[in-house]
Amino acid sequence: MANLNDTGRDLRNFRKRIMALAVFVLVCFFLLLLRFVWLQVVRHSNYVAQAEENRISIVPTMPSRGIITDRNGVVLANNYSAYTLEITPAKIDGKINEVIDELARFIEITPYERKRFKRRMEETKRFESIVLKSKLTDEEVARFTVRRYGFPGVEVQARMFRQYPLGEVAAHAIGYIGRISQKDIDRLPEEEDTNYQGTTHYGKEGIEKSYERVLHGVTGYEEMEVSASGRAVRTLSTHSTVPGNNLVLSIDIELQKVVEEAFGKRRGALIAMDPATGEILAYVSKPTFDPNLFVDGIDQQSWDELNTSINRPLINRPIRGAYPPGSTYKPFMALAALELGYRTPQAAISDPGYFVYGNHRFRDDKAGGHGLVDMYKSIVQSCDTYYYILAAEMGVDTMHDYMKQFGFGELTGIDLAHERKGILPSMEWKRKAYRNPNQQKWYPGETISLGIGQGYNTFTPLQLAYATALLVNNGSAARPHLVKEIEDGVTHERKPVVTETVKLDIRQENIDVIKKAMVGVTREGTAARVFGGAGYVSGGKTGTAQVIGIGKNEKYNAAALAEHKRDHALYTAFAPVDNPKIVIALIVENAGFGASAAAPIAKKAMDYFFLGKRPATEVTGHAVPEQPEDYPEEPDDVLQPIMTPALPEEENTEQE
Repeated sequence: MANLNDTGRDLRNFRKRIMALAVFVLVCFFLLLLRFVWLQVVRHSNYVAQAEENRISIVPTMPSRGIITDRNGVVLANNYSAYTLEITPAKIDGKINEVIDELARFIEITPYERKRFKRRMEETKRFESIVLKSKLTDEEVARFTVRRYGFPGVEVQARMFRQYPLGEVAAHAIGYIGRISQKDIDRLPEEEDTNYQGTTHYGKEGIEKSYERVLHGVTGYEEMEVSASGRAVRTLSTHSTVPGNNLVLSIDIELQKVVEEAFGKRRGALIAMDPATGEILAYVSKPTFDPNLFVDGIDQQSWDELNTSINRPLINRPIRGAYPPGSTYKPFMALAALELGYRTPQAAISDPGYFVYGNHRFRDDKAGGHGLVDMYKSIVQSCDTYYYILAAEMGVDTMHDYMKQFGFGELTGIDLAHERKGILPSMEWKRKAYRNPNQQKWYPGETISLGIGQGYNTFTPLQLAYATALLVNNGSAARPHLVKEIEDGVTHERKPVVTETVKLDIRQENIDVIKKAMVGVTREGTAARVFGGAGYVSGGKTGTAQVIGIGKNEKYNAAALAEHKRDHALYTAFAPVDNPKIVIALIVENAGFGASAAAPIAKKAMDYFFLGKRPATEVTGHAVPEQPEDYPEEPDDVLQPIMTPALPEEENTEQE
């Protein structure tokens, strides 16, 4: 009887266990059902999208970058196709170094390329393709192709590369592109982010930088079906790229070559422009560099050579170099005197060869003086004493207020980045420029040297060219610009670039006085020897700039100075006289006299512009210029203004 009771109890327990198991199974099934409903109903659309994303890969395709030409159609920047060896880090299981070592067995990979790849890995997302080696030869492509199966995550891609066919010619104007950085991306407007997906290069300097979005084009993309391993199976759809717009520069590249050859090995800058349109005809910064070095990342040796050179080839001198204008400033001083009633053309002064202000003697360039000097003679013979007296009468703030309208100390608005303002001094400027209250005071003696374009006056060559254009074009000139036309990359329709025209309120009879005197400079004055028998009539003004004066009773001796401490040579020019088609402003650093070093370069430019004459190639070094007595010393830093708040013991001047 006991056995029957035990059997019944065991049976009941078994049934309970079966019921518990059944309930557990039902609960699990119910949970699975809920999960199924969650996945298939509630989250259906999301998971379908994820599945599609895993199945479909969006591959951006880069547009062809716009071409840059000169005004006559000569190509200055173009594109060419080449193969690259690329690695996608996300597709390699942490063995990138081993993969590169294996690749190096049959494709040469330099230490520089390895270092560059590692640097790009740090800057790039892991799922993006990174270039290991650029511009593979056909033989290298063939070697990789037969071994491709053993290198998942490594591909050979055809990419477009930027090329600058003329190398160093006009490099500072054209600029260059380089690898896009996070800073470049951060500067993009939010609406441009998508358009730069997959972009590898970006405009870094010059026109390439300032017209980056015009040149870039519109990025296209392909929808690719991919396998679980990430291999492309087929193309689902294609959205075409839109090529970038082309740029036609206003530069005449043959004129540019003539000027660059005329500079030879000397340092300096030249701007040639059409005052009526503002078009830059030549944009020279010497020494220059080869922009092709930067396209795919410049090597360390080349960078060190450029960056540490005492000649500073990377400085864009026409817009970044700030120099005293020297006597090229005198025509503007003379015009101010006429307009403001300080002088008449006939009023003359007697020049003894110096001007005494307080206890200080400011010497003229000519020992014994120029005798009786009126306004015409003051410009033609570049008499310093005339402008010492004029500056003392006008005062620094009067000069500042009048000169500002010509663009001195102001941005011209040229279509290049990093333009510098220079310094047009005033009492207010000095109060803001210095922290020390003693240095903030304006000393009356500091005004005197401003009259001859010395002292605190420091302007860029572009500012000097633009101011000269306003003066000689009868008070009217268009803002300077380098891009003449923008050509649609698809339709090839061209749209001209038109800039603002500035019109100054200046009496024509006063402008005529100044222009007549500037013509006299080339006929009987300081530039007559250079422009004699030129075959055209031009006007001009020579200048020789100094910033730091020499001590009392000392004489300037260029031969005793380091080459970088000698005087700058300047020249401004225009022609034809009645309706100028070209205005030139140039500086040759540490070259001595404007008449002997700068004016000949301007003449070669005009000879080509008007007569089509191309001079024989001339390689000019840094010869020590002949010096007259009492010649001034050159500043230590040829690109930066030297500001000396204390009144100098004696102020030396310039000689053309």
